[in-house]
Amino acid sequence: MSRPTPVAAGPYAPPVPARTLTAVSADGARLHVEVHGPESDPDAPDTPVVVFSHGWTCSTAFWAAQIRDLAADHRVVAYDQRGHGRSPASAACSTDALADDLEAVLAATLEPGRRAVIVGHSMGGMTVMAAAARPRFRAHAAAVLLCSTGSSRLVAESTVVPIRAGRLRTWLTGRVLGSRAPLGPVTPAARRILKYATMGAGSAPHMVEACARIVHACPRRVRHAWSQVLNGLDLDHGVAELEVPTAVIAGTADRMTPVVHARALAAALPRCAGLTELPGLGHMTPVEAPELVTARIRELVTVHAPADGPRHGDDATIKEGA
Repeated sequence: MSRPTPVAAGPYAPPVPARTLTAVSADGARLHVEVHGPESDPDAPDTPVVVFSHGWTCSTAFWAAQIRDLAADHRVVAYDQRGHGRSPASAACSTDALADDLEAVLAATLEPGRRAVIVGHSMGGMTVMAAAARPRFRAHAAAVLLCSTGSSRLVAESTVVPIRAGRLRTWLTGRVLGSRAPLGPVTPAARRILKYATMGAGSAPHMVEACARIVHACPRRVRHAWSQVLNGLDLDHGVAELEVPTAVIAGTADRMTPVVHARALAAALPRCAGLTELPGLGHMTPVEAPELVTARIRELVTVHAPADGPRHGDDATIKEGA
């Protein structure tokens, strides 16, 4: 059975990258990387850089709306997590692997001393937390935006299964999210299920269609393998290590990572740059509220990563390719 492809038209159709490359992670895993927008010009001020890390069962296509807007005046880097999109599956699925992969992407796309705003959604936000103490991450991260994510107790706090919190709900949620069953084609019933689980009730049909095509394209073995990592997630220590300015966005109707996670992150972050709660929105905030998410990224760029060129002194202890 062929897997669904992203939508071909509209705001969620993936834009064509200026170039693509392959980043090689610490264990040899190969990652598909896209670069959009203007590249560095040695005769002009460098354009600001934004790096996107997507969530579980998604791909670079998830960021289509943000990439299209930001690429007009930013260098935009997006990559497929291992096993997702055009990145081959790997036997290694762990938070350490996520951190290794992000470091590999930063090494492959950013010059020494160059800092970027790094944006993570769901598992992509967990990737950022896993990498927070890594030297290369600290050398390249100017600021962070965490969208619809959490650092621990993901299954226990999820409200995808609509019963009272407790052992039964936690067990059932783990079974649902960790299912090995194929998702199959994108049908009207599949859209309704995905909308219930991951999006707000007011999400427009074209938003649901875009998300369904992305999620259904994820191979079931990859979906299951990463669900096991998320089931035992504990990255509270990574939150404490995230020392750059970090903003948090969450939908108040998020069933996958309820807003309690966002509030806990905002309280624990060493340099919280604000918590934005979006009434009635679900888990897919960059798709459900694309203009708001993009505007928050632009604010972080303006304050923390303006187009003023590399800060070579900040990276004195890091050698790219090390």
